[in-house]
Amino acid sequence: MGSFSIWHWLIVLVIVLLIFGTKKLRNIGSDLGGAVKGFKDGMKEDAPKLSDKDETGHTIDAEVKDKHHS
Repeated sequence: MGSFSIWHWLIVLVIVLLIFGTKKLRNIGSDLGGAVKGFKDGMKEDAPKLSDKDETGHTIDAEVKDKHHS
């Protein structure tokens, strides 16, 4: 008892298809896929852009001083 066989999963699939129907399941799948795609696109837009310019487009001037540890 603990693990299900392939027959258990097939019976569950048939029951789900009878309750919801194929059209509703297809709509749920496409909605879920659209949400995942939107999330990925949002993550790409929010990724930090590494650049040597600030928000105004001007180059940032900086000086690095070498520190020797003795």
